[in-house]
Amino acid sequence: MQSTEKSIMNKLYFTSGAMFIFALLVVYKLVTIQFVEGERYRSLADDRTIKDVTIPANRGNVYSVGGSLLATSVPKYDIRIDLVAPTNKNYEAFIEPLCDSLANFNNTSSAEYKRKLRLARENKNRYFLLARNLDYSQYLQFRDFPLLNLGAFKGGLIVEQTTKRDYPLGAIAQRLIGYERFDDQGNVTRVGIDGAFGEKYLRGEDGQRRKQKIGKGQWKPIEDYNQVEPQDGYDIYTTIDVNIQDIAHHALLEQLEKYKADHGTVVVMETKTGEIRAISNLGRNKEGLYYERLNYAVGESHEPGSTFKLMALAVALEDKVIDTTTMVDTKKGVLTFYGKKVKDSKKGGYGNISVAKAFEVSSNTGIVKMIHNAYKKNPEKFVDGLYRMNLQDSLGLPLTGEGKSIIPDPRIKNGRWSGIALQWMAYGYGVSFTPLQTLTFYNAIANDGVMVRPKFLREIKEIETSIETFNTEVINPRICSEETVLKLQQLLKNVVEKEHGTGHGLYSDKFSMAGKTGTCQKDYANKDQLNYISSFSGYFPADDPKYSCIVVIHEPDKSVGYYGADVSGPVFKKIAQKIFTDAPVIDEVEDVNQKSETVETNYDTYYAVAQKYKTIMPNLKGMAAMDAIAILENMGLKVQTVGNGTVSKQSIKSGQKIKPQSTITLVLS
Repeated sequence: MQSTEKSIMNKLYFTSGAMFIFALLVVYKLVTIQFVEGERYRSLADDRTIKDVTIPANRGNVYSVGGSLLATSVPKYDIRIDLVAPTNKNYEAFIEPLCDSLANFNNTSSAEYKRKLRLARENKNRYFLLARNLDYSQYLQFRDFPLLNLGAFKGGLIVEQTTKRDYPLGAIAQRLIGYERFDDQGNVTRVGIDGAFGEKYLRGEDGQRRKQKIGKGQWKPIEDYNQVEPQDGYDIYTTIDVNIQDIAHHALLEQLEKYKADHGTVVVMETKTGEIRAISNLGRNKEGLYYERLNYAVGESHEPGSTFKLMALAVALEDKVIDTTTMVDTKKGVLTFYGKKVKDSKKGGYGNISVAKAFEVSSNTGIVKMIHNAYKKNPEKFVDGLYRMNLQDSLGLPLTGEGKSIIPDPRIKNGRWSGIALQWMAYGYGVSFTPLQTLTFYNAIANDGVMVRPKFLREIKEIETSIETFNTEVINPRICSEETVLKLQQLLKNVVEKEHGTGHGLYSDKFSMAGKTGTCQKDYANKDQLNYISSFSGYFPADDPKYSCIVVIHEPDKSVGYYGADVSGPVFKKIAQKIFTDAPVIDEVEDVNQKSETVETNYDTYYAVAQKYKTIMPNLKGMAAMDAIAILENMGLKVQTVGNGTVSKQSIKSGQKIKPQSTITLVLS
């Protein structure tokens, strides 16, 4: 008996001791959790129920040189309501007027809204969607609705803001304006101006807002304000002129459709400054429609063909191995080097002609023979001449994806040099440049030998405060002597003005142009796939150049035509003509009220343009009221006037895209 009692007592002691130790462990764990590991557990709890959400900053705007919007961030708002937040008193007092306001806004039934909201409140819905994708004025309207105007805590208002990048010009210049996009893995794609300058100027600084988890994977903002307010990005003012951009786009599009070409590009550059006024890049899709597919002007390096003859001639003239009067025998239009033939487009060739005429008629045999005779014993000298003119260098553009220039060099063992490399280079084969690189050289000739870097930005602003300005950058202050430049300028002028010139079909007695045609074979290694690249590069006016321009069209339908003068030349002429009539070189007149035949003729020309061209607002300042009204009404616009006399102000800025039936107010004085 005594033994049994002792056994029971031992078991009791053991159990009590175990329970005491267990209690000590529990107390120890509680103390540890509360005071030692408490911060970590509280953080874990917060992470699971509360988080900081990034609020993207509004991306800065991109403007044209005239202040027209090219790209802008448009805020959009989703409005939700936490139906648990309002007290019964507030809910019952304001639910009916809230439903009336929602019904009026959406033109629906108030009773239906009331039924849905009551059901959502019964289900303790804390994230009920009221409206999606509102603009700013609609958002302000919603904030004033009954119950919602009590704010987040009393009224349950939840506002979620996103931004959408909007492009007022639509598809025009889409690749040039560009974008910056991130995928789900955080990889970034940067295209055009927006992509190139996004990280440094446009992006801004993101803000933060705290959200709380409310179940079913949903999160709602805790407060009706942001913990860290986002800082908007800077605004960029580009060198793009929307009027010239529109002209270039439609001139290129028309020609691509006519010749059923694969793709094409146009670049317009201001001669003295290098400012890019327009770049249009259009490629054809499977349905035969054209859109801004790739930035061919910047990224597509290709053999230039006959437009390179200007570079070849520049080297030879500068080295004084020939002159424009030097005679060359075109050998009945056929030359042979190592079994490879160089042919002229004219059967039988051009006979014995001067170097100048060989360039003007674009004789392949004439230019090739001249370069061959001058440099066959020392081809390195010819290559060095190209290097002196910076043709081997990239332009160092801020835009991503610039294509590489290619110049074969006998001193570099990369497989590009061969026995016929020098001869093929002379007329634009074996070398490779992007359209913008070619244009930069032509622009240097127009600019009296000064090579300037193509320029895309004028200024960075924060609202009206200037942050940074961009000056013209000179790549080479003199690519060749003044004597050589003058000779090349005359040759380019003769290509258009002389009857035998390949560009004479573009001649107009209304305005002057200078340039060079180019027709280059593409995929010539396979005759079954042989295509052409048609180009025209030059500047206007010929005597005092204001703009340089290049047009390159790939793979036109051979049955329709493929020569540069026929395919690309008319695009150049149309752009030059429209720019020349819309923005004459002479900007000042002594007496604006004095009538003259020239002024009347210019007005008639401008009026004719306005009748045909109805998408861009013209500059009407200084124009007589009746003339301005006639032009605007002819463009399909509604006109209101204030005062009398000539136009001193216009409510829609010149260069802006306009819609038919828009109303414009003219202030007269």
